[in-house]
Amino acid sequence: MIDLVGKRKWFFLISAIVIIPGIISLAVFGLNPGVDFSSGTAMTLTFDKEVELSQLRQELAGLGYDRAVVQPAGEGDFFIRLPEISAEETTKLTEGLEAGLDTKLTISSLYSVSPVVAEGTVRNTIIAIVVASIGILLYISWAFRKMPKPLRWGTCAVIALVHDLVVVIAVFSILGWAAGVEIDALFVTGVLAVVGVSVNNIVVVFDRIRENLKRGVSRDFEVIVNCGIIESLGRSLNTGLATLFVILALYLLGGTTTYTLVLALLIGIATGIYSSLCIAGQLLVVWEKGFASRQKAAPGPV
Repeated sequence: MIDLVGKRKWFFLISAIVIIPGIISLAVFGLNPGVDFSSGTAMTLTFDKEVELSQLRQELAGLGYDRAVVQPAGEGDFFIRLPEISAEETTKLTEGLEAGLDTKLTISSLYSVSPVVAEGTVRNTIIAIVVASIGILLYISWAFRKMPKPLRWGTCAVIALVHDLVVVIAVFSILGWAAGVEIDALFVTGVLAVVGVSVNNIVVVFDRIRENLKRGVSRDFEVIVNCGIIESLGRSLNTGLATLFVILALYLLGGTTTYTLVLALLIGIATGIYSSLCIAGQLLVVWEKGFASRQKAAPGPV
């Protein structure tokens, strides 16, 4: 039988190799906020004739929007993000582009976010994640209430969940610095979806560990946990990989409007599979062995 629990130090090291550079990147560069977090105007433009990306960028620079973010949106459409502009400025912009590119254009989508709304989005996101973590802690502690120290199970699940979220945020920070990848409201949707998927995987593994504990598979808690993880291995990989294949197809074939959502799901679900098999159960063992060691080291009654 594969000894996944015995290799826990290597798994913790792998996580540290990803998380520590990400935390450094967050401290130095932060995240690259999109329009939903930094305020501004975003629009999708559809042209009557073919327009090159370089032409559009050149025209925008000529109109004074040299810092505009321009991305192809598929089928000749372009997604543009600008500092917040008024309706009059939007009209002047479209007229200037039509004249400069000698074509008619249609604004397929247009939305603006004020600084106040952007600050509220950040605050609500943090509150949602904190509330979800507390709810998960209470739920898992209740679901495993018949186990010794059920709060320990809930705490380990939340730590594994935080591990997944930190990996996603850290990778986005690095990608924001290296490739200009932005975060937006869909990134928040992806992060919250990762919370649900990760918890589901962790609960499945914990449930197998609980069943083995009840059946008395071994007197060694490390062996019990390892058996539970191995028994959950096929289900976790089959379900997780099937989901990842679908998300990978969306990432490769989808448009730019869902790019951050799909990328967050891709990173988060892959990390969730890893943490449920290589982090969550191993944390239970570390906590149990540490507690047992302290009990043995404690002096007996005089």
